[in-house]
Amino acid sequence: MSETLEDTSKAVRELRLDVLGMTCGSCAARVEKTLNKQPGVEASVNFATGEAVVRLEEAAPAFDELREAVKARGYDLRLHVDEAEEAHKREERAWLRRLVVAWPLAIATMAVSMAWPDELWSRWAAFLMATPVQFYAGWPFLKGAAVRARSFTANMDTLIAVGTLAAYGYSVWVFFTTLDTFRAGAEMGMGDANTHLYFESSAVIIAFLALGRWLEARAKGRASQAIKRLLEMGAKDARVLRNDKELKVPVDVVKVGWILKVLPGEKVPVDGRVLEGASAVDESMLTGESVPVEKTVGDEVAGATVNLDGVLVIEATRVGEDTALAQIARLVAEAQGSKAPIQRLADQVAGIFVPVVFGIAALTAIAWYLVDGTVEAALVPAVSVLIIACPCALGLATPAALMVGTGRGAQMGILIRGAEILERSRSVNTVVFDKTGTLTEGRMRLVEMAGDGRTLALAAAAEAGSEHPIAQAVVAGARERGVEIAPAQAFRSVAGRGVRAAVNGVEVLVGRRVFLEDEGVRVDTALEAEAARLEAQGDTVFWVGWDGAARGVVAVADGLKGGAREAIDALHDLDIEVAMLTGDNRRTGEAIAGQVGIDRVLAEVHPEDKVDEVKRLQAEGRVVAMVGDGINDGPALAQADLGMAIGTGTDVAIEASDITLMKGDLGGVVRAIRLSRRTFATIKQNLFWAFGYNVAAIPLAALGLLNPMIAGAAMALSSVSVLTNSLRLRRFQG
Repeated sequence: MSETLEDTSKAVRELRLDVLGMTCGSCAARVEKTLNKQPGVEASVNFATGEAVVRLEEAAPAFDELREAVKARGYDLRLHVDEAEEAHKREERAWLRRLVVAWPLAIATMAVSMAWPDELWSRWAAFLMATPVQFYAGWPFLKGAAVRARSFTANMDTLIAVGTLAAYGYSVWVFFTTLDTFRAGAEMGMGDANTHLYFESSAVIIAFLALGRWLEARAKGRASQAIKRLLEMGAKDARVLRNDKELKVPVDVVKVGWILKVLPGEKVPVDGRVLEGASAVDESMLTGESVPVEKTVGDEVAGATVNLDGVLVIEATRVGEDTALAQIARLVAEAQGSKAPIQRLADQVAGIFVPVVFGIAALTAIAWYLVDGTVEAALVPAVSVLIIACPCALGLATPAALMVGTGRGAQMGILIRGAEILERSRSVNTVVFDKTGTLTEGRMRLVEMAGDGRTLALAAAAEAGSEHPIAQAVVAGARERGVEIAPAQAFRSVAGRGVRAAVNGVEVLVGRRVFLEDEGVRVDTALEAEAARLEAQGDTVFWVGWDGAARGVVAVADGLKGGAREAIDALHDLDIEVAMLTGDNRRTGEAIAGQVGIDRVLAEVHPEDKVDEVKRLQAEGRVVAMVGDGINDGPALAQADLGMAIGTGTDVAIEASDITLMKGDLGGVVRAIRLSRRTFATIKQNLFWAFGYNVAAIPLAALGLLNPMIAGAAMALSSVSVLTNSLRLRRFQG
């Protein structure tokens, strides 16, 4: 029975399909165009994930019809099954196996061909070693070229297949048709220049290109892990209150309306509303806010956030795919899928270059046959044309520069995903920074205190019994300053408000101003001015009181990373606008921005707001690079034209990004952009040299002025130029 899209889910109007057989960005564009030609179908194809999102109207075609339309173009479709990660792993393992075969044999083939060109045994060895490289390691290229030929199209696979088969096939033909002649010449101590072979050329081309495809497969596999890692951050179990009993159940079975209990230190299992209790909740993984948020009855809490210091009883309001965590995962997926696939320059050139080369080779063969009347006279110049057009240097142009550039980047702590990223980075004119953990250290520290000289000592003593991050910052700051922390008695934490404790017989209160006022503590006007000054700097202020009066304030802040100002100035020198997105309040955000010279600030935003801001900048025509480190940055990193993750941050941010800065050094942002631009410029130079030698020599080959051996030398010279130019990237200093 024909499987239709309606059979799959009659209520679904949007489907995810796996696309098989794509090898480059132009493949994704071709499949997308084919699907969009079908009546009632709107499709978006993502090469990185290998998926198509298909939106259907009422009269959508049968799945078989869609599949046949795509198969006619050389690809295949299947209804999506959640095996993307395993499929990427299989692809990576397959290319790794080809690498293990290709590289040793290619190196050995080149060695024997260069060292003993006139020895019969070396020619046999070259033939035997080059054959598995050509037909096993190079099989995906040959298959891809055949598929494109069926639909009368061409891409990089076509160039590789034509070039390597021309070199290999000509070498096989010459080798076996001149065995006797060569053997006789060898016995007389004479070589035969007209029997030059090109086995090493085809083997080395395939080895290099297989390495490039393996690196690409690794990058695609890692990109697909972002959503999985994100969802794994949620709680696994929930404490359900039912009939005066507490039951621990898997979070997946929780329903809306269930009453749940969350203990200190536990993750909130689902989104909900607080019914009882008060506590500080760490929401940094979702909002980027460095200061824990106080929650009390009636407040909303989000799943996967961490309850710090109080017991909460909540009512589940959103579960499963409706939670904030699941929505962020969906935002990441949508942003990744919405990126238009970038068609590689080599593939664009191949679409024109390959038919032209075929035409020249055919005309050359016909012309020489008409002039000389022999097949051999027609074959040699025609093969010379194909060999001189062989994309050896073209095939090396991108992977050679990419390997050297990314290798140099790795030495500098910069991990670059691939060639498309380099192409995007060269056009970046706006860099958007997340604040917490990116521009700042991501941890609270004591920065200042004001008032009575005993303020810090008493505050630290009272806070020593608290696990609250701000309390720990006060205690650590006191110890750093050599303050002796006295033991405290009768410690009590009032969730969401502050703490009280007896220190050397004196009752000390530390917390929010309203907490002290509710306890009957007087607030001095002069101290209010000090608190306002500290808050204007973007600091978080807590009051300290004893003996019936507020006698001091302590200020904590998430400090700037070293080199932040220098990094922003360097970006300005590159004519790049700098913006900051943060979940913190506007006063804190603007205070930080003023210190480092940031051009624009968007404060008090949620993850979806960050995505919207990136989209707004893109709608203005800006090419946006997003720099972040948290889970909440994942969607914005994926949406941006260039996502850059601080490597000291979360796995989700790193997996959703295009460039990872392993050292967490903000100067790496500048170096990454400069290195990416330099590497992409090198790729363009390589492509010029790759075509320069070959295109200039094609007319000479067609006129019979170049035999295949000289054609091969020209081909090798262009490869040497490409490699030498690429190696210059090793001297890049940033």
